[in-house]
Amino acid sequence: MIYLDNAATTYYKPLEVKQAVNKAMNLYTANAGRGAHKLAQASAEKVYETREKVLKVFNANNHTCIFTSGCTSALNLGILGSVKQGGHIITTYLEHNSVLRPLEHLKSLGKIEYSVLDDISIKSFERAIKPNTYMIITTQASNVTGERINVNEINNLCKRHNLLHLVDTAQGAGHIFEDLSGVDMIAFAGHKGLYGIGGVGGLVVKNNIKLQPILFGGTGTFSESLIQPNTMPESFEAGTLANIPIISLGAGIDYVIKNKKYIIEKESRLNRYLSQMLNNLDFITLYYAKNTTGVYSFNVADYDSSFVSDYLNEKFGICTRSGLHCAPLAHKHFNMQDRGAVRVSVSSDNTFYDIKTLEIALKSLVR
Repeated sequence: MIYLDNAATTYYKPLEVKQAVNKAMNLYTANAGRGAHKLAQASAEKVYETREKVLKVFNANNHTCIFTSGCTSALNLGILGSVKQGGHIITTYLEHNSVLRPLEHLKSLGKIEYSVLDDISIKSFERAIKPNTYMIITTQASNVTGERINVNEINNLCKRHNLLHLVDTAQGAGHIFEDLSGVDMIAFAGHKGLYGIGGVGGLVVKNNIKLQPILFGGTGTFSESLIQPNTMPESFEAGTLANIPIISLGAGIDYVIKNKKYIIEKESRLNRYLSQMLNNLDFITLYYAKNTTGVYSFNVADYDSSFVSDYLNEKFGICTRSGLHCAPLAHKHFNMQDRGAVRVSVSSDNTFYDIKTLEIALKSLVR
């Protein structure tokens, strides 16, 4: 099997992550933050350690890490928890439905209006600002094309206009290593470039940002009150925490930080090789060529994207993604909304052999 679907989730997990999961199953399954006994305290300490590691990987020293079930939940919290009645939000055509659907929901309720930019230049963002604009939401890298957005340039614009900035790092974390210390809210997925297992993500929030909870229940604090407490992060983590996925994330972050140089260099070489290969095949329509994040979407001649993915899987054991990738405006932008696209996405665990096999498979298909 050749796994080229890392934008969805990393299949290969480092040995350190597997060992951490096994250890957590034996030692850290008590309810973290919900008991005073030694087992609960031990679990809570491991959760706290991972919070600190999350802040370290984003260089977010003046922030708090709120754990969620994934990046989708984190984006919903950032959007719904900061809503301003009658306000205006700016976002881009590259965004995932985890951004677009909460925005459309708020719009349908008459709470906000929002603008979607087809041009992601800084001038386009500046022109879109209105008197009632209060937030800009951008991906760090597209899950369809791998295209990057200049997060820090937009963040500086937000600071000049006193706007909140929410960044979706689902495709960037563990692949893009940039200082996000100035960003107000950072949503992340634990199971992709950070190598955790499924079931954990989070929202990293600046300490001066006031959010409203969107999930209510037990927090382990102020249990006598019927009102959700306002303590961070407990107010936003109602219910039992996912200890084992959280602990796996901590081990994954350790691996990423330890191997940062290797990851950057290996992925850079793989990207150059993959980009060159796809560009050199005259039967390939590649939808974004200037790629730095290991995500590529393309179509093969007149074939349906699902047929191509099925062929690659059945004949060559290559795992890819086909169709629409939960980012409809990106597909519409590139005029591929009718048949979708084949997406391949690499990580440092891939090899040049994997990419060469993909090339052979694609040539075999058109023959």
